[in-house]
Amino acid sequence: MNPDQKYPLKSVNLTIENLAQAVFIVNRHAKTAPNPKFLYKLKQESLKKLIEEGKAKKVGLHFSENPRNSQQQSDVLVECGKYTFHIPPTKTDFHELPHLGKLDGHVRNPKATLSLNTAKALLQTYTGISDFEQPPSNPRKNQQPYQKPIFKKLGERYS
Repeated sequence: MNPDQKYPLKSVNLTIENLAQAVFIVNRHAKTAPNPKFLYKLKQESLKKLIEEGKAKKVGLHFSENPRNSQQQSDVLVECGKYTFHIPPTKTDFHELPHLGKLDGHVRNPKATLSLNTAKALLQTYTGISDFEQPPSNPRKNQQPYQKPIFKKLGERYS
């Protein structure tokens, strides 16, 4: 059970389709999360393990939609069940995989009906990675408590 869950995770089978759906949900939420580092790591490790087990395969390379420093950059297209994902390439990927050119904007993943908590719990069970997010530190913690200003009548001295 995750610390952010009220009830234990229902027994969801670790099928290729369920894992692909969980990766899709985690990836979709990571794009808008305030601290997406853990979600992207969970996606990356899950896809790496799926590829190693032969449940997913690397299809080819795509040019990245948002390259860093306005340079050309490629991502690896991974197919898992009915879903496709992009992950950062390794050096061997450039030699082994064909380059598919520009990303086709008409190809979409199917809808998924999994909650983020269920998807995270499923992938954490599958990969063995635990949530390492720390709560954001409070910037006011080290400040002195607020003191009201003291106003004196005109002509009186502050002591």
